[in-house]
Amino acid sequence: MNPTPAAGERALDVVCMGRAAVDLYGEQIGARLEDVQTFAKYLGGSPTNTAVGAARLGLRAGLVSRVGDEHNGRFVRETLLREGVDVSHLATDPQRLTALVFLSIKDADTFPLLFYRQQCADMALCEDDVHPAYIASAHALVVSGTHLSQPGPRAACLKAMDAARAAGTKVVLDIDYRPVLWGLTSPGLGERRYVASAAVSEQLQAVLPLCDLIVGTEEEVHIAGGSTHTLTALGRMRELGPALLVMKRGPMGCVAFPQATPVATAAGLEAGLSGPGFAVEVFNVLGAGDAFMAGLLRGWVRGEPLAEALRYANACGAIVVSRHGCAPAMPSWDELSFFLAQGSTHRRLREDARLEQLHRSTTRGGPPALNSGSAAPALAILAFDHRAQLEELAARHGAAAERIAAFKALVARAAAQGHAAERALRAAGTAAEFPRAGVILDGRYGAAELQRLTGSGVWIARPVELPGSRPLAFEAGEQVGLALRTWPREHIVKCLLSHHPDDDAALARRQLARVADLARACADTGHELLLELIAPREMPATGDTLARGVAQVYDSGVAPDWWKLPPPDAAGWAALHAVIERHDPYCQGVLLLGMEASEERLWQGFQAAAAQRLCRGFAVGRTLFADAAAAWFAGTLDDAGVVGEVAARYQRLIRLWLEARQEARQQARADEGPAHPLTDVRVAPR
Repeated sequence: MNPTPAAGERALDVVCMGRAAVDLYGEQIGARLEDVQTFAKYLGGSPTNTAVGAARLGLRAGLVSRVGDEHNGRFVRETLLREGVDVSHLATDPQRLTALVFLSIKDADTFPLLFYRQQCADMALCEDDVHPAYIASAHALVVSGTHLSQPGPRAACLKAMDAARAAGTKVVLDIDYRPVLWGLTSPGLGERRYVASAAVSEQLQAVLPLCDLIVGTEEEVHIAGGSTHTLTALGRMRELGPALLVMKRGPMGCVAFPQATPVATAAGLEAGLSGPGFAVEVFNVLGAGDAFMAGLLRGWVRGEPLAEALRYANACGAIVVSRHGCAPAMPSWDELSFFLAQGSTHRRLREDARLEQLHRSTTRGGPPALNSGSAAPALAILAFDHRAQLEELAARHGAAAERIAAFKALVARAAAQGHAAERALRAAGTAAEFPRAGVILDGRYGAAELQRLTGSGVWIARPVELPGSRPLAFEAGEQVGLALRTWPREHIVKCLLSHHPDDDAALARRQLARVADLARACADTGHELLLELIAPREMPATGDTLARGVAQVYDSGVAPDWWKLPPPDAAGWAALHAVIERHDPYCQGVLLLGMEASEERLWQGFQAAAAQRLCRGFAVGRTLFADAAAAWFAGTLDDAGVVGEVAARYQRLIRLWLEARQEARQQARADEGPAHPLTDVRVAPR
């Protein structure tokens, strides 16, 4: 999350203005766009990509644009919000659709593009959409050259640029030249990068005197300068204003001419400040320029030396040029810092497992448990993904399998009722601390409830393992990756691994290899992984058993986003914390499982866990619903009774969690305050 500005500072670092779209990226690499069969949906539009990239690099970014009042428009808005981009000036157009782009990767030199932008929402941007106070709230305004191609959006851009200059906000022009969007090619030639046009050059040159920073490729410099001779074009741009000129040169990096520095010299481009490139494989040039801009802004807006800003820019471009997609490929600041400090032994950066893991961990959204500046929000999860146990119970009472689905619907009602009722009791002064609701629910008997809950804001995880399997097997069989492609991305993949650190070596290798397969499938499909680790009951456990088992998973190359673990004691927590911090400080955290423990046992576990930053809450199931299930299948408890009993137990568990947190807070204060203070919360007596 971007930091809150101090008193007297501007609220934003950058405001980007222009295209906001949905990208449909072909997934078959090397195929003609005509032959692509499946597409990945991403956020798109050059300034929108830059806004995301800037936010991931720690800048406070906003966007001025328009989207349609439809599904794609909501996707753009919601994605930007998750990325931390301010959307208060992203208008919703009731008459137009959000822009759409089809993209594919044919080979290292061919990247077909089809723009569906006829009467699109962002090209309806007008002067009324520009609020000078908002522009003045930023250190820099980034304008996309595409929006200078039509009278309405051009007038909006000029108004924004004038407002920026009046407020002392720096004006940045991303030339962003797409001849097709200026009407200079047929619609099927969206990938064409350059068409000479005196009219376009004239339009661009009219705004160059308003700019403090101008960025473009060599072809874009040609169109802005009105000449295909690069030095002549740069010289003409310099004649029109004192802006910092930055020309991107692909694998050769970039060259910059600082404000008012002459360009047309005998020394040629060497007279400028060179920013060396990085030796990586070019996989996908689309979006690399937007990443370059984001990296440049990270340094330039913050007043860092120009050479360092160029280094950021080139590194960001190198990272994104090696990946699929634009906005989702943008690096985080931690990722960029790691790359600059450590480099990579891979020319294909997407094959660098450490860098890719860091990318996923630092761009998935939500604060990690260990290295966030404040306590990560807690989760109160009702786990009722149980299949084998309920099948056995139903069979014992002669009930059909459909009854299991009906029972799960009742538990889902209880979860919603219990969480809502408890939250209402604590509404005064507890919003920041009260845990978020969540469920773990299977698709075998809970499909209808999963569909109902998806998109509702409830945290959702789904099991993938075959119940009771040891060695681990997946319910979907060997093709688990194909199964995950059918899951909504918000569904977290939960896998129960029955593993002991002293397992037979062959069994351990087999199981950990299956977990590694699953982790790769999750990475490929964009799902988070929740690994539930439980030692077999028949094997002896000591204080370090859990931490050793977790370490073995990490040593196998798997870094789960979440852990679901039995509650350790204080020493066990210390060992667990050391292991996770050493291997993955970006871990989302640990959820405590119940294993049919009594409320008293859970209370003891909560007391040990409440002061642990690593612990994110609980995921408890049979403790809450087992008695109700037995009575309901036996016919001694009706539907309303199930809902009431499970909701009441869920409420009590939330109260126990909050009480444990309060006790931990009071103890920390008695010990002269915690290193990372938790938020106050009022807790009613039990």
